[in-house]
Amino acid sequence: MSLVESYIELSRVRYPVGPLICFWPLAWSYTMSAFTLSTPFPVYVVDLIHGLATIIIMHNAGCIWNDVLDRELDRQVERTKHRPIADRRVSVPGALAFLYVHLVIYLLLKQHSSNMSWMLGVFAAFPLVGLYPLMKRITYWPQAWLGVTIHLNILIAWSEWFPISTAPLTLMFGCCWWTIFYDTMYACQDRRDDLKAGAKSTALLFGANVKAALICCASIFVGCLAAAGFLNGHGIPFYCIAVVGATIHLAVQVKTLNVDDHQSCVTMFESNAWSLGAVVWVGLLTDYMLA
Repeated sequence: MSLVESYIELSRVRYPVGPLICFWPLAWSYTMSAFTLSTPFPVYVVDLIHGLATIIIMHNAGCIWNDVLDRELDRQVERTKHRPIADRRVSVPGALAFLYVHLVIYLLLKQHSSNMSWMLGVFAAFPLVGLYPLMKRITYWPQAWLGVTIHLNILIAWSEWFPISTAPLTLMFGCCWWTIFYDTMYACQDRRDDLKAGAKSTALLFGANVKAALICCASIFVGCLAAAGFLNGHGIPFYCIAVVGATIHLAVQVKTLNVDDHQSCVTMFESNAWSLGAVVWVGLLTDYMLA
């Protein structure tokens, strides 16, 4: 494998699941604000494209930084031991230079944001993303930190047009539990290696009660999704498509999941990016288009 290919692998740019699962709540927030403002559709589309570009750059930067800090842990986990830094295909100084380029692009993309959106974007990029890789060393709740980190984007999108209110805060709170839901499933595949390496996760914390915990997380998410829609004045299409659709999707995930099967954990995790996020967005989009 060439050095260029190793850097591409380091950025995860070939694996769209990560950026996509981060993008959906941002899209939900943009759609909710567009619904309230009756934003012209072309303006709404530009906002979505800009938001997606920002998410991709920040996600790539987070992956690079994670691999720099986790290189010793990665060498002890079967799934991650061949990552570019872990198997020394990319040097740490080279990875840090690559990270710097991503951060510059991210700040350039944020330069025309509102003051509040800019401040939240900087806060998300540096203390939150920067500290996330350390969480698995000190707490069994790194998934909760990840949820706050990702879903601050809900407030970032909202604050482009409005002061922050209870609707986006409720959505953000619910989405944090959604992240705990899907990332716990993903972490189940690494439980044995994480125990050996000393890494912590909600998958280890919940133990034999993983499915019961997932049901609780999913219930909080759906409840907050419905409440956020109510607070923002959404109508029947939102509830019929987004809330009911998400409820069914999450129930099928929990019933289908085999926590001891690697492929089952990955498939259920990825389904949140490929379909659940789109189901909620279609419900919000339908409301916006009808309005």
